[in-house]
Amino acid sequence: MDTPFPYDKFVTGKNFIGRKAECTVLSNLIAQHEHVALYEPPKAGKTSLIQQAMYSMRYTQRAITVGQFSVLNLRTVDEFLARYGATVIRMVASAPTEYARIVQDYLGGTHFVFDPEAFANSDEILSRNWDLDEEDVKAVLRLPFRLAADRGNPLLLVIDEFQNVLETEDGDRILRPLDATIKEEAEQQGHKGFSFIFCGSMVNAMKQIFETSRLFHRYVTRVRLSSVDEREIVDHVVRGFLSGGKVLDKELLLGACRLFRNDLWYINNFAAICDSMSKGYIMEPVLVDALGCLLSIHEPRFRAMVCGLTTHQVNLLRATAEGNVRFSASEVIRKYGLNSSANVKRVKDALMKKEILVFDEEDQPEFLDPLFEYWIKKYYFELPE
Repeated sequence: MDTPFPYDKFVTGKNFIGRKAECTVLSNLIAQHEHVALYEPPKAGKTSLIQQAMYSMRYTQRAITVGQFSVLNLRTVDEFLARYGATVIRMVASAPTEYARIVQDYLGGTHFVFDPEAFANSDEILSRNWDLDEEDVKAVLRLPFRLAADRGNPLLLVIDEFQNVLETEDGDRILRPLDATIKEEAEQQGHKGFSFIFCGSMVNAMKQIFETSRLFHRYVTRVRLSSVDEREIVDHVVRGFLSGGKVLDKELLLGACRLFRNDLWYINNFAAICDSMSKGYIMEPVLVDALGCLLSIHEPRFRAMVCGLTTHQVNLLRATAEGNVRFSASEVIRKYGLNSSANVKRVKDALMKKEILVFDEEDQPEFLDPLFEYWIKKYYFELPE
């Protein structure tokens, strides 16, 4: 059913609000065949930004063939390489005979083969006839660059949940040769015809790959998603309610925007609940009830998050919730029972690995999830507002 507050899928066109600068930057990078990294919390709008950029390029740029796959459910290097290669081949071919020819021409001499029986039974394009070695890894990672160069057709590969390569048995078997391939191709080719968009919803894990490890340094550009302006969000929500003959005070909406830190996914979800609970003029009690409904949906997840924390981790979260930023200060360590500066570092690392907190360049903490931040302050720590 069409809704003025979509939150269950990506959005483009009239439902895409704000982030015009990011859309322009991403469109320009794609047009120049540059590699991009997008890492923001879940539902922050990464896919919507990519789709809107492609939409805006449709009538102004040369056609680009786009492929996409997710690493979310992959746990081995072999699975990653098979899905990567199959996705790339499907970008330029559509029949088994074409698949077989590409595998023979571009992956001949490797341990990858096209097995007609495996394809017929399980739609498998890349099969193995032996254990994969490092040359096999390099060959399949280089495949999209070679296909784009030989065919003269620009290709763009979007890899979702890219941080999950770290969950394979040896993520370096993917990351290091991929880093080397990107650098070699950049140095050898003047005008590139292929580019990646690496997407990830685990911010700290993606930072580990693209910042801490120094892999892909200077060859992959991070595009950050800025906060959408409150006024644009308020106008968007007001228009949505007016389309159904309903009215909501803008000041109440501003309060909701600040609670959700302008997170459009939460705001659209919240507005959809308000819409379903109201007729005519929407009063403050409706918003309070809608917030309660939204919390009831997410509270089991929040409870599971805190139940998996140690006492020291909970204590550091309380210190963060109460506005502390200098966790290694002796008074903070003493007040919150954090033991020592060395223990503080371990606890911070653990909370980053659990994707609860993120720390900026100045080591300032922030809760990644605004609704979790509200819940843990109000209902878990029961802090005064």
